[in-house]
Amino acid sequence: MDEEMAEDVAARGEEEEEDDDESEGDEDFDWIVENDDDEEEDEEEDDEEEEDGHLVTEASETFEVDIPPERSGHIAVVDRNCMYVWGGYKNAVNHGFFDLYLPRNELWEYNMETGVWTKRITGGNLFTSMSGSCGVCVDGVLYLFAGHHARGNINRIFCLNLRAPHLTWEEMKDLKGLPPSCKDKLGCWVQRNRLIFFGGYGYAPQGQHRGTFEYDSSSLVWNSPSRGWNNHIHILDLETSTWSQPVTKGNTPSPRAAHACATVGNRGYVFGGRYKNFRLNDLYYIDMDTWEWHEMSVPQGGPSGRSWHSFTPVSEDHVFLFGGFTTERETLSDGWLYCASKNEWKPFKHSHTESPRLWHTACSGPDGEVFVFGGCANNLLSHQRAAHSNELLIFNVQPKTLVRYCMQVALQHRERLASNWDYLPKHLLHSLQQRAGRVNTLGS
Repeated sequence: MDEEMAEDVAARGEEEEEDDDESEGDEDFDWIVENDDDEEEDEEEDDEEEEDGHLVTEASETFEVDIPPERSGHIAVVDRNCMYVWGGYKNAVNHGFFDLYLPRNELWEYNMETGVWTKRITGGNLFTSMSGSCGVCVDGVLYLFAGHHARGNINRIFCLNLRAPHLTWEEMKDLKGLPPSCKDKLGCWVQRNRLIFFGGYGYAPQGQHRGTFEYDSSSLVWNSPSRGWNNHIHILDLETSTWSQPVTKGNTPSPRAAHACATVGNRGYVFGGRYKNFRLNDLYYIDMDTWEWHEMSVPQGGPSGRSWHSFTPVSEDHVFLFGGFTTERETLSDGWLYCASKNEWKPFKHSHTESPRLWHTACSGPDGEVFVFGGCANNLLSHQRAAHSNELLIFNVQPKTLVRYCMQVALQHRERLASNWDYLPKHLLHSLQQRAGRVNTLGS
């Protein structure tokens, strides 16, 4: 991989005066890309005019740190006891309101036992930095699909073996079947070695795609590809390397983007998202055996409509909803627990009410915890500087295991008990030693 990060990073500028039609649909920023002929260009561009502008490189931003830079629009996945964070964008230092993509060859690993961050440098043929991509981990392999880069959307898919001695991105080529359209801000479910993608915002599909695509009127600009929302379902079978679309039944959700998806058993849930001028609070699931859609009622007093939120499975029957962005452009910090078997919502009390987030990530840990990383803490569409975050918020959503409680006691009284630690089974001793040596934990 080319290690010159300056060629991998695009900048985005603050949005123009907003109308109601500005949204997550087109990310509400001018994308500033490397163009040596236009370094002196001062004219402001519309959201869709992404080809010219100032050169802003990552070189001036490079310095060694032991925690990830702040970011929004990134991905995060879990494999074993580690969370992996890639991509997104952050504030640019000394460049006004411009923001920079994070380097494509940089992967951050967070050990949930030790609370330690480690920066990993990757190789391979991942061609650009992006935001709004969809990331999922299956059997130790990170799959990265779609996203937005400096010149638009893609529909390419890359994989990274997280358990390999050397981390190397590989593009999945020669896939059979009709691929999804180029898009970002979509969702994904996983079932039986299949990746099932839903919705998103991007270019009109080429070819016959099942489902609805609806143009965004604000993207209809002369001599520029128009974009819109869709409710397409596309399946990638990892065993046969084949794209397909199911024939669905039932009441199909409207097209949307910046929604959140969760897999619970054979059900693929989707909550909220942006469609036209509305941020939704509807809840659907699709039976991934019969491909029938079901709309679930959301009670009065339940979670409000939102986009850019997270919806994280925390047990075989519960999903945790956190944060997001409302139609009224409020950044949220509320938490909710959804019980799938009862179709029941309950507010979740937590200590992070002063830490609103949108376009963050959330991953479920092995001890009933949810790790929320990054995102924006203020109104991303306002003219003030975006408050991108690199804080890690930890939510204890499920009761801790007896083993976890015993470990906490052993650590609290380590001076008295450490002499007896060697009698423990090796895996418990290793876990205790890692937790005892933890440093730079950002959680709370």
